[in-house]
Parts: sequence; C-alpha cells; structure tokens
Amino acid sequence: MSTKHETYYVPAQSAWPIVGAIGLFLIAFGAGHFVQQIKTGASGAGYILLTGIAVILFMLVGWFRTVIKESMTGLYSSQMDRSFRQGMSWFIFSEVMFFAAFFGALFYARMISVPWLGGASNNAMTHEVLWPNFEAVWPLLTTPGGTTTEAMGWNGLPLINTIILLTSSITLHFAHISLEKGKRTAITLWLGLTILLGLCFLALQAEEYSHAYHEMGLTLTSGVYGNTFFLLTGFHGMHVTLGTIFLLVLFFRVLKGHFSADKHFAFQAGSWYWHFVDVVWLCLFVFVYVL
Repeated sequence: MSTKHETYYVPAQSAWPIVGAIGLFLIAFGAGHFVQQIKTGASGAGYILLTGIAVILFMLVGWFRTVIKESMTGLYSSQMDRSFRQGMSWFIFSEVMFFAAFFGALFYARMISVPWLGGASNNAMTHEVLWPNFEAVWPLLTTPGGTTTEAMGWNGLPLINTIILLTSSITLHFAHISLEKGKRTAITLWLGLTILLGLCFLALQAEEYSHAYHEMGLTLTSGVYGNTFFLLTGFHGMHVTLGTIFLLVLFFRVLKGHFSADKHFAFQAGSWYWHFVDVVWLCLFVFVYVL
C-alpha cells in the first residue's frame, strides 16, 4: 500500500499583519476622536482616520500580491487549501459575532432601556426622576437635551439598496457557476456587474447619509437612535467597501487567466464574504429600517 505525502507550505515571516494592526489602530483612534471632534469642534482626527484607511489599503495590496504569487507558483497543496477554508470560515464567524454585538446593543436599547426609562418593571419613580416627560417609543427621536431628529424610512434609498445587494448576490452566484463551467467571458461579465452593483450601493448610501445629516437632522449626536443607526449601517458600508475591493482583485485575476474549474478557492472565499455582507444587510433593513 502506498501513501501520498503532501508538503505543507509554511510562509516566511511577514510584516503585513503588523502593518494591518497599525492601520486598524489608526482607524479606531481616528474614528473615535473624529466623533468627539464633531461635538467639540477640534480638528485633526479626520487626517488620522484617513491615514489608517490608507495604511489598510497598502496592506491589502501587498498581502494580496504575496498570496497570489505563492498560489500561482504552486506552493499551495490541498492541505493548505483546507487551512484556507477553515481560516475563512472562522473569519466570517468572527464577523458574525462583531455584528451580533451591535445588534445586541440595538435590541437592549429598544427592548430594555427604553421601556425601563418609560416606567416599565416598577420603575415609575426612576422614570419621574430621570426623564419625567419621556415616552417609551422607538425610534427615540428626542434626546435628554431636547435635540430632535427624524427616523429614516425603509422605502426610497434603503429599499433600492436592498434590491441592489440582493441582485449582486445573484450575479456573483452566476459568476461562480460560470467559473465552474470554464466560461471565462461570462465570469468577467457577471463579476463586473457585481462590482458595479456594489459601487452603486456605496454611492447611494453616501447620498442617504448626506440626506440624513443635512435635511433630517439625523447625526451621530442624535441620541441612541442616531448612534445605533450610523454604527450598524456605517460598519456594514465599510464591509461592503472591503468586499468590493476583494471582488476587484478577483476581477483582475480573472482577466489574467487565474483560477480553474477545480482550483479557485480565492474566488469562493470572496463569494462567501459577499453573501455574508448581503445577509447582514437584510438583518439591518428589517431591524433598523422597517421595525
């Protein structure tokens, strides 16, 4: 009986994880201070945030280039492929937990904090002391300081963006099927259409934010409703941006003749990530916009 031994490729030490960590730190630091800047009128935090984004983009380009080179030179075995699948699965699971925390904050505010402030669960005295004129309704459109805002409706741009993302999942699925059948022209067309839909989503979300800030008075300082709205939709928009970058890399790799019907996990990983982003948006649409 013969056994086949596969060589498991162990990459050399890389600086890209450290570069990515620095970029994420700058984004977190810059974003946090940028929010404070809105309240205090200070300046400079926006530049830190932009620097962090630039560092992340630089890291993505360098790391993608390294991995693509390793893959195309035949360094990866089937065992390495299984490791990639497990790694991507755990990464998506971590993203699920990331959004679960924000959805948890939304549900806590809606189902516990707001009723509690309204005098539920024998908290009538607390209600009178903390916020005598408070009405336990959601969305909460008035802050303790008296700032009022409007709720973002589900129709209009949010509904259009939902249709766009659902359509993009369908076009990406067709691209994946075309790849498995070896139809490279169809892959390019379907994948290009998916990227275009992703860019349309981001453009419409930017328009939605502009409308919210300038015409509705819905900002990050608009109490718990404004906070949860922008945190959930903003982080989702960031994930759509990263997903679009991922798909762009796959698009150019397809143009260069990369991937085959039986060896295309990078394409599959991008597909997993994009479908995950779409599922998160459906949850957002229901719990943030509709309910």
